[in-house]
Amino acid sequence: MAYTTSHHTAAAPAAGSISRTFDRVLTWLANISENNPKLRQVRALQALSDEQLAARGLKRDEIVHHVFADQMHL
Repeated sequence: MAYTTSHHTAAAPAAGSISRTFDRVLTWLANISENNPKLRQVRALQALSDEQLAARGLKRDEIVHHVFADQMHL
């Protein structure tokens, strides 16, 4: 009596390739956002103390609106 087993591994490389491509796209998008000058400005303002923000006429919850006010009409 003979037993046969078949394994189809063709899907694994394709799935791995799709996964790597997706990872690359996500990394690319993350790099774009991290290098955005507006996001760097938001991070810099968030790093300030509440007193420093008040001296600039800002509240912590107004930082994003302040930085992006010229691009978004909120």
